[in-house]
Amino acid sequence: MRLVIKNGHLIDPYNEVDAVQDLYLADGRVVAIGNAPEDFRAEQEINAQDQIVCPGLIDLRARLREPGQERKGTIATETLAAAKGGITTLCCPPDTISVIDTPAVADLIAHRAAQHQRTRILPLGALTQGLEGLQLAEMAILREAGCVGVSNALVPIANSQVMRRAMEYAATLGITIFLHPRDPWLGIDGCCHEGIVSARLGLTGIPETAETVALARDLLLIEQTGVQAHFCHLSSSRAVRMVREARAEGLPITADVTAYHLHLTEHDIGEFNSQCHVIPPLRSLRDRDALHEGLRDGTFSAICSDHQPHEIDAKLGAFPITEPGISGLETLLPLSLRLTQDDILTFPEVIAYLTYQPAQVLGVEGGHLAPGQRADICIFNPHDHWVLKPEEMVSQGKNTPFEGWEFQGRVTYTLLEGRVVFAAETQDP
Repeated sequence: MRLVIKNGHLIDPYNEVDAVQDLYLADGRVVAIGNAPEDFRAEQEINAQDQIVCPGLIDLRARLREPGQERKGTIATETLAAAKGGITTLCCPPDTISVIDTPAVADLIAHRAAQHQRTRILPLGALTQGLEGLQLAEMAILREAGCVGVSNALVPIANSQVMRRAMEYAATLGITIFLHPRDPWLGIDGCCHEGIVSARLGLTGIPETAETVALARDLLLIEQTGVQAHFCHLSSSRAVRMVREARAEGLPITADVTAYHLHLTEHDIGEFNSQCHVIPPLRSLRDRDALHEGLRDGTFSAICSDHQPHEIDAKLGAFPITEPGISGLETLLPLSLRLTQDDILTFPEVIAYLTYQPAQVLGVEGGHLAPGQRADICIFNPHDHWVLKPEEMVSQGKNTPFEGWEFQGRVTYTLLEGRVVFAAETQDP
């Protein structure tokens, strides 16, 4: 297939492109920018007048629920949601059922992704067998099966010796370890940030030290072992400061922040709104402002969706017993674009946080559109105003605290290796 995207405003931060340029694609790759190659004859043309053309988005964390929890979502439904959100590559944590601690599970996910061919799925392998924090998983075998890193997901590793050995093993293999800093005892029964809102509502809180105590231990072990590490969904001001200082000292670390933590705080819980039940919890206004500052100064490397689709029943009942998580694939881009409207980031900066920077964290090809690169592309209309209605989401999970929010910016086309996998007028080509 030969395809040309004409008249679009191309933003490719990696290659410092920010101009109206035509984009020419053939055989799943970018073949030229600006002027057509000699003898190029397009079989398909997309007119991107007044729209932004950028690399396909790369999401560092999205739970697809398959295998094992198909009542919440499947690879079919969630990759369609990803395509609708402009996401061409996503990374799934190992806490599926069964856990991704054997090549068989990784192969199953790859097979399902190949069946639907909407989004590239890169799995993380388990750090410990069964995520139990006792015996190390076979990281070398998992890497050979296609895992781009290892993680224990949201299950804390209480034994520091196990964590040290895991880091040493990963370091010898050159594998990135993805860490969710969370002390297993501090705030063990908590369901929201420990602060004025938890006190008012009578809910057990999770202090910021649940994050920073675990983070401090992991930073010291990283310094000792030299492992390449990535910290997932930091939520507190002190954690941002600790990572900033560690990076300045040369530690081989990166970090991400979720799109929803950049906009919501503990006050959005209101009167027990279970759609705001997330782990780590929504924190204070001061913490949210610190997350913004972490984006401005480059402490963070990526913005992710932390997509966790749930069935309706999972969010019913008393706040503490509801299941945490937000269905976030379809709001990753609009929430990130909102940062430009609030003068926190520019368009190129937002796109960098969603494209080549997460690609660098994963150590994979992608995130930019130079000739010869894979033609994974997102086209969106930055002027389109729309209101989020859960019933219009294509994800199987409709659990979102952003119902009724007005957004500006909507995806019109998503291309995976030069093939249209989403077009707004047809919903699913």
